[in-house]
Amino acid sequence: QVQLVESGGGLVQAGGSLRLSCVASGRLFSIDAVGWFRQAPGKEREFVSAISRTIVSSLSEDSVKGRFTISRDNANNTVYLQMNSLKPEDTALYYCAAKNGAPSSVGVMYDYWGKGTQVTVSS
Repeated sequence: QVQLVESGGGLVQAGGSLRLSCVASGRLFSIDAVGWFRQAPGKEREFVSAISRTIVSSLSEDSVKGRFTISRDNANNTVYLQMNSLKPEDTALYYCAAKNGAPSSVGVMYDYWGKGTQVTVSS
């Protein structure tokens, strides 16, 4: 089995920055991609960004392009989400998830999920 643990969330003013971390452990042989999703209270979960573990391949939702950057550190089994120019509408519980195959924006395609880290952006 695979375990994912997110960290780095917090309270920040609009225009500020945070860096989220996702550390994976367990049986990682079959993990090919890691993604970030977010969910605000009463709203559907939505895709943010995803990256391949093994090749140069990534995806990002249009609303975060130019503000958020996903990166990986395979030696430490860690994926990061650097978030700059944060807006109040970015407020949500942020989850990381892992899957076989290519990065995907479809949450149901992911096999493993962390419990989330809260990001709150004040105006």
